[in-house]
Amino acid sequence: MSRPMDVLVIGGTRFVGPRLVRALLDRDHRVTTFNRGKTPTDLPDSVERLHGDRSDPAQLARGIGGREFDACVDTIAMRGGDTLGAVEVLDGRVGHYVHFSTGQVYLVRAGCPVPAREEDYDGPIVEAPPEEWARREWRYGIEKRECEDALEDAWVSRRFPATRLRLPMIHGAGDPKGRIQGYVLRLTDGGPLLVPLESGPRIRHVHVDDVVDAVVRIVEDGRGIGAAYNLAPGDLVSFHDFLARLGEILDATPDVVRLPRDELLDEGLFPACSPLSNPWMSVLDGTRAREELGVAPRALAEWLAGLVERLENEEPEAPDGYRDQRERERALA
Repeated sequence: MSRPMDVLVIGGTRFVGPRLVRALLDRDHRVTTFNRGKTPTDLPDSVERLHGDRSDPAQLARGIGGREFDACVDTIAMRGGDTLGAVEVLDGRVGHYVHFSTGQVYLVRAGCPVPAREEDYDGPIVEAPPEEWARREWRYGIEKRECEDALEDAWVSRRFPATRLRLPMIHGAGDPKGRIQGYVLRLTDGGPLLVPLESGPRIRHVHVDDVVDAVVRIVEDGRGIGAAYNLAPGDLVSFHDFLARLGEILDATPDVVRLPRDELLDEGLFPACSPLSNPWMSVLDGTRAREELGVAPRALAEWLAGLVERLENEEPEAPDGYRDQRERERALA
């Protein structure tokens, strides 16, 4: 176990954040969170809570005051301005800044290889797609690149000590989008599963617990400063094999109805009807992180059954993407 550290978590209220805070506390680190304070949390009283809008550097500066931190994990920087503000406030006052990025930074790259490696980041950017749903996905990748570029510039110009962690789709109990839960419900409610005719990307996703374990290790080891890393397992699963495995776990035969993606979009059903068929899902090569940081997320086959069991036992509320449109899916099928 490493020495106790003072860690700032920007965000810390949804899905990954609370798990990360608890994991750091379990390792005897002192944790401070900074967020707007609008999302209820049940974090331990030992967590110091600072409130403000992180998109406003002045509020971030006032909230943090004169504090210094061994590490900062920024889970919610969404635009370049968010990151620039954090750099200005924390420069000289943080030993290691870990930025949550996304594999989507590769999906806006023209001709980017699949799986994508860290060196595939540089290159021409594709134009914004005409469809509004796809343009939102494109914009997300573009704006996360702005965050990364700000950190790269800060490293080159002033040696601001940041690690950029590029994450694929994250699954786990408590996922606010309920992606796996939506498939579980659709495979067990007696109705069909609507899937686009067009094949989506192969699946190389991560479990939320593996993300937390990786971040804690990076914070404690202090490795990866000045660089970017993909966090991804070594398996590569087709959507067909994912459904087959899920059906085995549930003892249910998937009743799949394939329709053109444009038809599902016109009906307002996609991508919620089959989110893992979304072409805006990154496929990453995690070799560098495994070799240089020692982080190795589990393969999907190692955690899927446990997640399904937890979802069935806890019976969480059905996600919006299921509850709001399931009857329309049945009617279209």
